[in-house]
Amino acid sequence: MIHYNHNEFCALEVKVVSVKNLVYGAFALLGLIWGTNFIFMKWATALISPGQVVLLRILFGFVPLVLFALARRSLKWAHLRDLHHFVAMALLATAVYYFAFAKGTALLPSSIAGMLSGAIPLFSFVTAFAFLRQEPINRRTLMGLALGFGGVLLIARPWSAGEAGINTQGVLYMIAGSLSVGSSFVYARLFLVNKNISPVALATYQTGLALLMVFLVTDLHGIERILDDKVALTGLVFGLGLTGTGLAFILYYFIVQQLGAVRAAGVTYIPPVVAMLIGSLLAHEALLPASVAAMSLISGGVYVLQTGKKQAQAAPRR
Repeated sequence: MIHYNHNEFCALEVKVVSVKNLVYGAFALLGLIWGTNFIFMKWATALISPGQVVLLRILFGFVPLVLFALARRSLKWAHLRDLHHFVAMALLATAVYYFAFAKGTALLPSSIAGMLSGAIPLFSFVTAFAFLRQEPINRRTLMGLALGFGGVLLIARPWSAGEAGINTQGVLYMIAGSLSVGSSFVYARLFLVNKNISPVALATYQTGLALLMVFLVTDLHGIERILDDKVALTGLVFGLGLTGTGLAFILYYFIVQQLGAVRAAGVTYIPPVVAMLIGSLLAHEALLPASVAAMSLISGGVYVLQTGKKQAQAAPRR
């Protein structure tokens, strides 16, 4: 039996509290970063194509990441055995996700695009149930899914497609992006977080491969137009690149390692609110009651989903 004296126990308790505070600090910061991404994408896609935005975003995120990873000696030849997993994450959590969100944001008000990103935990739950077999299906989780996807439907409003409503194609792009990144939480948890590979290395491999993929399929004609607007350029380089990609992926892997796939996906509670406030206050986008109601349904659905999951876990097994 191991015995701890009082001082050792207090030191251990302080360390646990410090790590916990660090995790939730990273959680809040990542939510804030992701929430600001939509206005930066909106400004950039007014000048260059969504594919070009994604290419430059990944480039400016990858350069500091790889320099930091090299300085810390985080990259190892032995990691090449997991190259196929890095390729999958490059597609799910970077290339497809970034392009779908950039395209969707170009077709929608930035606040609406941000609200739709709140559906990510719904897709994370569905994919976790399908592939991890760890998520409970009960009345409460089904109700959460119904509420959340009902909110998405309220934003899309397909019944008003012939009117001056929301661009349905933009909504579909946002759904595709949400499904892609929601799946990535589960993929990372299933194949990568137990590999003893640092978050910095994982983020570097993922963004480097995604940069190569996007470069090979992107038409560079007219990309220099981003230089005409200093605000859009600054938002792309610093907002989407350095923090929205480089820093965000380090935080992302750290949170997944500490909290698990579905709890980490809960970080997406924050971006819809941040995007809504920025779109309304900074971009002067109309804040319609139906949109606020839809965001409430999505957030409420995610909350009911999470509490339903906890309820099932707390139930005694027979």
